[in-house]
Formats: sequence, C-alpha cells, structure tokens
Amino acid sequence: MSAFLAIVRRDLLLAMRRKSEVLTALFFFIIVVSLFPLGIGPEPALLKKIAPGILWVAALLSTMLSLNRLFATDHADGTLEQLVLSPTPLGLLVAGKIGAHWLTSGLPLVLLAPVLGLQFDLDTSALGILVVALLLGTPLLSLIGAIGAALTLGVRGGGVLLSLLVLPLYIPALIFGAGAVEAHISGLGATGHLSLLAALLALAAFFAPWATTAALRIALE
Repeated sequence: MSAFLAIVRRDLLLAMRRKSEVLTALFFFIIVVSLFPLGIGPEPALLKKIAPGILWVAALLSTMLSLNRLFATDHADGTLEQLVLSPTPLGLLVAGKIGAHWLTSGLPLVLLAPVLGLQFDLDTSALGILVVALLLGTPLLSLIGAIGAALTLGVRGGGVLLSLLVLPLYIPALIFGAGAVEAHISGLGATGHLSLLAALLALAAFFAPWATTAALRIALE
C-alpha cells in the first residue's frame, strides 16, 4: 500500500502545481449548473424536477474534461514507462492514479453539489441523496474514464475519441444517479437506484484497474 499512497500523493502534488487544469473543470461545473436557473426562470416546481439531471450531466462533462491529463503527462515525460517497469504491480499504481484523479476532480464536485442544488429549490433530504449518489457515481466515472484514457493514449485526436468511447459507458451512472434523486423527490425512495449504483461501482473497482493496465501495456508497445 505504500506504493499506492506514494502514487496518490505524487499526483495530488502535481495537480496542485497545475491548479488551472483542476479549476477549469470546477468552474465549468459551477457555470453550467448556474446558467440553467437563469435561463429557465424562477419556477420552483420545474427547477426541482430538472435539477438531478442537470447536476449529473454537468458533473459527467466536467469529469471528462480532466480525463486527458490522467496518463498523458506521464506518457510524455517517460514516467509511465518507469511505472510499467516497476516491480510493484501496475494495477496497484493505476488504482492510485485513479484515486488521485477522483480526489482532484470528483470529490470537489461532490462538495459543491449541495450548494449549487440550492438554486433548484432542493430540500435538505434531496440534497443528502444527491451527495450520496455523487459519492458513489463520481468514482465510477473516474474508473470508467481511466479505461478510455488508456485506450486513447498517444492517439491523434484522442480527446474526441475518448468522448465517443466513454460517454455510452457513463449512461448507466447518469440514469441511476439522477434517478435516485428524482425517486426520492417523488416519494418512491432512492434505495434501489443507490444499490444499483453501488453495484456498478464495485464491479468497476474490480475490473477497471485490470482493464486500464492491459490498455496501457498495449499503448506502450
């Protein structure tokens, strides 16, 4: 676990040195979510109805903005080759990089979501469900996105290709994440949606590092 923690610490330090990349995704999330109430108008019932979908779509897109830097920088300076040659299992190191990516791109969205949710007249319980759904969903976005980032590593026009690969895989997380809040607001209960989201996260946590490792080895050959 020392290697895992070392990779997480290293990537966090690098992210702090490149604050503009992290802040760009955060400001994108804030701006997109904040523009909808201004454009739609002060209709509390309508805003409350569309809030889960808007917040989740904005979180999904802002996460995608940061996927390119997951492996590209290490690939450019040769660090990725050294990680592959390291005696430490590459899957463990990849898991550390994914964890650091979530800490810098996913966790801030989770913390900002309740504040932005107030613009849509969401009550405290709905905001709580939103936070839980994002806590389960944003790591899932990072895990799936890591596979796409590895598959498009070094490919010309990789950003567009990454979007085409990742977006269809993000749809279940979007459906269950936004559906949990909508079900809670309508009184149906969010347990089913959150359980499915947790199951998807468990599957991704098991398979995504392995799949990402295989894709990285192919990209470096």
